[in-house]
Amino acid sequence: MSNNKQLAVRKVVLAYSGGLDTSVILKWLQDTYRCEIVTFTADLGQGEELEPARAKAIKLGVKPENIYIDDLREIFVREFVFPMFRCNTVYEGEYLLGTSIARPLIAQRMIEIARATNADAVAHGATGKGNDQVRFELGAYALMPGVRVIAPWREWDLTSREKLLAYAEAHDIPIEMKHKAGGSPYSMDANLLHISYEGRHLEDPSAEPEESMWRWTLAPEDAPEAPERIEIEFERGDPVAIDGVRMAPHALLAELNRRGGQHGIGRLDLVENRYVGMKSRGCYETPGGSILLRAHRAIESVCLDREVAHLKDELMPRYASLIYNGYWWSPERRALQALIDTTQAQVNGWVRLKLYKGSATVLCRDSRTDSLFDSGIATFEDDRGAYDQKDAEGFIRLNALRMRIAARVAEKRGRQQ
Repeated sequence: MSNNKQLAVRKVVLAYSGGLDTSVILKWLQDTYRCEIVTFTADLGQGEELEPARAKAIKLGVKPENIYIDDLREIFVREFVFPMFRCNTVYEGEYLLGTSIARPLIAQRMIEIARATNADAVAHGATGKGNDQVRFELGAYALMPGVRVIAPWREWDLTSREKLLAYAEAHDIPIEMKHKAGGSPYSMDANLLHISYEGRHLEDPSAEPEESMWRWTLAPEDAPEAPERIEIEFERGDPVAIDGVRMAPHALLAELNRRGGQHGIGRLDLVENRYVGMKSRGCYETPGGSILLRAHRAIESVCLDREVAHLKDELMPRYASLIYNGYWWSPERRALQALIDTTQAQVNGWVRLKLYKGSATVLCRDSRTDSLFDSGIATFEDDRGAYDQKDAEGFIRLNALRMRIAARVAEKRGRQQ
């Protein structure tokens, strides 16, 4: 790297967790770019003490006034997780996007700090093989078009976790959570929605995950023998209360995580198709999100018009791909969100579920104000003329007409042969 390139960067905001990658990156930025470092650590509910990140940054020479540790739990759930769940969002049929949905918020706050501190660059610890580099950088450019982005994994020669550990040891960088069996730790990401695990022997898709790896959930076979019933209340498509107790969004999701984890709900072992073209295996724990997805679909089933519900289902894969691929701040995602949120105005009511041995089963649901379910019409008993069953005859004949015509043509063709 030329000196001119190094001098072009005066101040960098680093998305800093205090873990292996970003601790090494902090030191590497200092040595390579000779620039002032601002660290930003986001509390997204990962359940870890974040103050050690401050002490570690100070030890590595960051000025105390340049250290930002922000509690973003409430905004994360209210403005990112809940809007995503209004669309019942699932990527490739299984993944609840726990990592993907956190990245636009981190990018947003990182850019806010860059503006506040007059920084001219931002840096992240995403690898050149991963999706997060795309998510961070698309967000940064969407929010601050002229910002410079530094991605050390695309520049340095520290090409493995083992080399990172060696670099940390050589530069006296303290690293916690080495795997007890030795070697590099799992690559992990945690927030209020999920915790993910990658690397180590998970890179072999034929290897079973270690039971000791899981942190939030019991194995379903070890979960309580007695099921637990839980009732979730929704207003305008968002959960607002559990068993009659209203909660702030981040507290509600945390409570669903606790209850779901106790019953072994939300484990996933997935080989996903990454944005950069490769297949990658990850293991995930999303107990609260798994419950929430099931409950939200249940309340929508009685509140949404049939064609609106079907339209949402058609849009969901597109919406999921936008989030997975880093387009949260794109105009198309915003447009889809506006449409989805319009459908949620009448999604009000409650859902009761049973939590048991890895499953969240819907028991019943109702809406006191917006239910489209009319038992007087749907009944198998006498509906007193509410529904004229003879009407179905003409409807069926009209819809069968094109198929009957095609069948006659096929019969005629067969006779001619």
